[in-house]
Amino acid sequence: MNFTATLAQTKPKLGCLADNLAQIEERIRLAVAAKSDLVIFPELALTGYFLKDLVPEVALQLDSPEIQRLTELSRSISIAVGFVEMTNDYRFYNSALYLEDGAIRHLHRKVYLPTYGLFDEQRYMARGERFRAFDTKFGRMGMLICEDMWHLSASYILAMDGAATLICLSSSPSRGVEGESLGSAAAWQQLTATTAMFLNCRVLYCNRVGYEDGVNFWGGSEYIAPSGQSLARAELLQEDAVTVLIEEGALRRERIFSPMLRDENLFVTMRELRRIERERGQ
Repeated sequence: MNFTATLAQTKPKLGCLADNLAQIEERIRLAVAAKSDLVIFPELALTGYFLKDLVPEVALQLDSPEIQRLTELSRSISIAVGFVEMTNDYRFYNSALYLEDGAIRHLHRKVYLPTYGLFDEQRYMARGERFRAFDTKFGRMGMLICEDMWHLSASYILAMDGAATLICLSSSPSRGVEGESLGSAAAWQQLTATTAMFLNCRVLYCNRVGYEDGVNFWGGSEYIAPSGQSLARAELLQEDAVTVLIEEGALRRERIFSPMLRDENLFVTMRELRRIERERGQ
């Protein structure tokens, strides 16, 4: 079915749950007013990114009032949002929720926690351990959080699990500035386009903006059609919101014209991966 999605490119305040929740609520209100069906926020939109020792201070459980509030708001519009999750055994995860019709439809915990360059997530967070597609009012979807998407197996698993739409929540810093071009933006645009094209799926990528500890986040959230074409892109380096129409016909046409997903041989892939596992274990 056709549906509309809003990419809410926000500027979270580091460690300020109340302010960030208020910002998210306002963006939800605007998306509802625009008659959008789904609103997507960036990675850790409720908390900010470079939290370090603040992680336990801002972590939420699934029954926390903030999560309950967003779940209630999902009665009017479906919501994808990032936050720090705390489990009953006091593990902390970089997590994303998909909320719909007043319920939690899916929880994804970031699997690949970067520990290179500017990043040190694994020092403060536990790793997620699975990728699962899930059913929504708008078809089967999968969720990724930033670094997850740079591991080809993640998107592949979700596509093999039936996801026709991939939602990626991101906090990508600006890097590689040369004149008016931005290396991190170019790299992400190439990645999302390639993923969409080779898996015959839609990609909804939502990246944050703003500064934390002198580090800038570049924005550039975008919708990539199953052809690999970018059909809508938010502004660079500033808060923005882009609402796009997701047409079912585009998915159907691309899967007929270029049936990459149809011809993918999962059984060969699994057999060869098991062989590699056996040989590496010897």
